[in-house]
Amino acid sequence: MTQKLNQRFNIRYEIKGKIAFRKRHFSPFIHLFLPDFNMKIKISIGNINNCIEVSDKIPEFSDKKYDITDYKRRLDKTFHLILIAYDNNEAVGFKVGYDRDKNGTFYSWMGGVIPEYRQRGVAKELAKRQEQLVRKEGFKFISFKTRNYLKAMLVFGIRNGFNITGIEEKNIASENRIILKKALN
Repeated sequence: MTQKLNQRFNIRYEIKGKIAFRKRHFSPFIHLFLPDFNMKIKISIGNINNCIEVSDKIPEFSDKKYDITDYKRRLDKTFHLILIAYDNNEAVGFKVGYDRDKNGTFYSWMGGVIPEYRQRGVAKELAKRQEQLVRKEGFKFISFKTRNYLKAMLVFGIRNGFNITGIEEKNIASENRIILKKALN
């Protein structure tokens, strides 16, 4: 009986033609409210305006909105990469990084996925594409930092091979910045 239920509630989703299955153990009532996981995500090179458009839809960024000036200050005159995830021409996620320290480490500065598209592999696909492209550019490492209260980002980094390499302490522990780094093999 349990096996039949598990098979019944496997969730199918598609990213760039790859089909994957995620086992979920939901009751039939919760299952009725799940969104459609049959989507095709397209990852493209984007621009600053695309980033701002998506970040406006991400609740975690409501406390700190970056405007075009902030982006230009960080990205001008250095190698940078802006990736945007689209579902049927709707921007649903983004990832921005740049050569911050000029030491062979690419800094993945900012990224996010709008809430309706989380837990569908969008962030993982953005990160994977970012790593592929910066590896081709000759970077040996990739790093990012996140706030201590953003537990999902910490887990995401650790699950994707990053190691915690430092902490920037703030007055409130939940605001501490956690620095993570990964070798690009």
